[in-house]
Amino acid sequence: MNKLANTGFAVALVTLLAACAPEVGSEAWCEDMAEKPKGDWSVNEAAEYAKSCVFKSSNNN
Repeated sequence: MNKLANTGFAVALVTLLAACAPEVGSEAWCEDMAEKPKGDWSVNEAAEYAKSCVFKSSNNN
């Protein structure tokens, strides 16, 4: 029973932490990614950063 409670707690914690993350492509997400070491980015994160943060900014000027 204790193992089941620990598993439930871990699932709840992960769910809560995921809910706190900014939406991918948002200004807050772009700022978070700019602070994250580039070597830690996934291929999908790099592509989304380029699309949402780099090219979006240059298109607004």
